[in-house]
Formats: sequence, C-alpha cells, structure tokens
Amino acid sequence: MAVFTQVGREEAAALAARLGAGTLQSIEGIASGIENSNFFIDTDQGRWVLTLFERLSFEQLPYYLRLMQHLARRGLPVPEPRADATGEILHRVAGKPAALVNALPGEHQLAPDQHHCAQLGHLLARLHLAVADFPLEQPNLRGLAWWQQTTPLLLPHLAEPQRALLEEELIFQQQLAAAPAYRSLPHGAVHADLFRDNVLFDGLPGHEKLTGAYDFYFAGSDSFGYDLAVCLNDWCIDADSGRLDEPRALALIDAYELERPLTSAELRLLPGLLRAAALRFWLSRLADWHLPREAALLNPKDPQHFERVLRERIVAPWHPPR
Repeated sequence: MAVFTQVGREEAAALAARLGAGTLQSIEGIASGIENSNFFIDTDQGRWVLTLFERLSFEQLPYYLRLMQHLARRGLPVPEPRADATGEILHRVAGKPAALVNALPGEHQLAPDQHHCAQLGHLLARLHLAVADFPLEQPNLRGLAWWQQTTPLLLPHLAEPQRALLEEELIFQQQLAAAPAYRSLPHGAVHADLFRDNVLFDGLPGHEKLTGAYDFYFAGSDSFGYDLAVCLNDWCIDADSGRLDEPRALALIDAYELERPLTSAELRLLPGLLRAAALRFWLSRLADWHLPREAALLNPKDPQHFERVLRERIVAPWHPPR
C-alpha cells in the first residue's frame, strides 16, 4: 500500500461527502505495501481507507469489490466498499479507479502463535465456503500465466543458482498444473495474499480475537489448497530458515478442517502447492526489486526470504499427519 498518486484534501473531502461518509478531518498516506496508493481518511463518522488502484483497471475492479461486499454481507470480518447514492462502489479519484472502505479494528499479529493460526484457519475455511454462490469469475492474475511471463524478464538479473532454481521450479509447476489431480482440486474465489499484515486482531494478549481480513486485490479463482498454502508459508514458518513450524501449521489446518474438511487430493498435493505459493511470492518480490515503479512511499520486500522458503519446501516436503 505505497503512495504512487497523491490525493488532496479537497478531493478527499468531496468523495467522503458524496458517499455519505462524513466530513473530512484528515487524510494520511499509508506507507506499507507495494501495489496501490492507500490513505487513511478520518471523518466525523469514523476512519476509512481510500485506495487508488495503480495497476487494476476499471474493468477488472468490480470482481474484487463485489467479492468484498459479498463476504462482508455474509458476516465475515471484511471491509465493505462504500456505495454512492446509485449503489456504485467503484469511484474515480485523481483520474484513477478508487474505492472507499470502512477501516477495521485491531492490529497486526506479526509473531503469531497457535492461537492466532487456529483463528486464521477458521476464517479461511469460512471464506472458502462463503464463495460457493459468488457469481463473478476472474482468474488469479498472479498465477501460472504470470509466472511464465515474468520469469524471462527476471532471469538476466539473477545469479546462476537463482536462475537454475527459478527455471527448474517453473517446469515443476507447469507439470503439476497439467496433472488431472490438480485440475480436479476444489476451487473458487480465493484471497491469495492473506499474510499476517492483511489480518487484524484485537483483545488482551493471549486472548486476541481475529477482527478483520483485508486487501483482496490479488484475489481470483484458484484452488482452495493454494490459498491455504499461501497462509501456511507466512503464518507457520521460522523466518530465518523458512522451515515450516509444524505445531502452528497443524493448528491452522485442524481449525480449517473443522469448517471445511480437505479432500484427499488437497492433502496429497499440498507439498506442491506450498512450493507454488513460495514461487509466486519469490517472483513478485524479485519483480518489485529488479523492475520497480516510482512511488512517493515504497518499501520493496527482500526476495531472499521466499527463495529460502521455496528451497526449504523442495528439500523438506510436508504433509499434515493423518
């Protein structure tokens, strides 16, 4: 959530008034993240988040915004886009497509334990169940096709060990995606980026309650097992080595399965899906590092982290004991 496009007070105030969100008190750019321009908007009615979309188009955005609306209306702790008098939830600010959503309470839990991972597992399964009747379709725009397009652009920037790993893993993932078992995996709209910094908790230490999940702008149709793997690779690892922390991983999966039991194919292919999730974020961080865009506030993340995770998933494939 970097700031690529500036928004003035007058324009922010006009949007808040038009959407019935109150009288503007302040606007502040949000420095974290790397895809869109984001701002906290404080009004006399509360706190909101304004997002200006730097890559996604007016044609693509209804999918993400309607998904958030769909989930919020089914009782999930997801920000709901604010509509104007006509019911439109996609707006234009500073010439860019934009959305205003309610800010959710709580803080990030960047050092999660089993308690936090179990709550995430419940939420993720509820999300996967709730999209059964979501009518819109859109592919995961950071899926295999994007990996294939991006890899050739990155290879000239990499040392030989990284080039070899990237080329070999891409071949593995292409073969995995072509397998009949993979194509039969349960799928639907997934978050695809539900990292610790996209989830909020509130409450006393040791008793925190999950209060929000946001940043759905990488969502798309993909396998639920892949979405689970994305979470495992962020919430349940040792940050220094990339190794999976089994107690946290089991807490997440056991809680997930209380809501939605995994199929035998999902369990069998989980090691490959964990590799896929690691590859996706290694690639995106490499792209942000070597092919950056200008932004007023931009903090690209270290790609070596997910290189370590990917190498660890290859040498130590993991299945939950059953």
